[in-house]
Amino acid sequence: MKLISFKQNGKIKFGAFEDGMIYDLHALNSNIADNMLEFLQGGEEQLQLAIATVQNESAAISVKDVELLSPIPNPTSVRDAYAFRQHVATARRNRGLEMIPEFDEIPIFYFTNHNAVFGEGDFPVLPHHTEKLDFELECAAVIGKAGRNISASVADDYIFGFMIMNDMSARVLQMQEMKLNLGPAKGKDFGSSFGPWLVTKDEVESYKKSSPEGDRYDLKMKAFVNNIQVSEDTLANMTWTFAQIIERVSYGVDILPGDVIGSGTCGTGCFLELNGSKITDNQWLKPDDTVSLEIEGLGILKNKILLSD
Repeated sequence: MKLISFKQNGKIKFGAFEDGMIYDLHALNSNIADNMLEFLQGGEEQLQLAIATVQNESAAISVKDVELLSPIPNPTSVRDAYAFRQHVATARRNRGLEMIPEFDEIPIFYFTNHNAVFGEGDFPVLPHHTEKLDFELECAAVIGKAGRNISASVADDYIFGFMIMNDMSARVLQMQEMKLNLGPAKGKDFGSSFGPWLVTKDEVESYKKSSPEGDRYDLKMKAFVNNIQVSEDTLANMTWTFAQIIERVSYGVDILPGDVIGSGTCGTGCFLELNGSKITDNQWLKPDDTVSLEIEGLGILKNKILLSD
């Protein structure tokens, strides 16, 4: 199932997307939550109600008549991992650094701003953000049930579904602050985009490859800037699985329905890596550029860079 948050007539609503049409789930069945967080908190019962409602209803809204938002407009938290070896190794090599051995010891992650999330459409930035503004092609897992101290052997059961993530990065700000051995923070916290919908795990079951470290999904990943392809990888190339990341994340703390965990940038999945490898020539995102991220089975997330005051 594909689940969305959208704005219609100035109101934020929650629904399902199917065959180009939107089903306003709460309007069709008042027993279904009217927002994504409460829906996720309701667990399997809410999901089954949504499935039955869409199967039995014909009243739908054209996607052209609404504004798509981040599927979870107000996530309980957003963590971003660093799980693709190719990205890490290449980015370090391009800076004249050896591959860091600690990469193989723990799945590292950082917190980004869960109050600055965007969906499809315009992505506003300030002038300093445009100083080497970068996209990052990622997949995000969404937590569907609460837990703590979760073993990787069962961690996949805590994932409700997946969505595309664009971890926008202002590289000049990021590199400046990380010289002080903290961050990334201001180089990241102005916003990330998610969408276009949250896809339940069953829809990508055919792409799944089980392993002792957790499930992997062979989903092709591509990025386009102004309709020109610049990136390609597969989600199966994650060195650390989402299950391993969840084990690390949940150690000593609770994870909650609505928590978002990014995979980190895939191989070739940002200009920082592409420019350093001479695949692109000092290219960065500029105002009015359009960046489209595509992940097989999850859709296409398109954003236009908009310079704001």
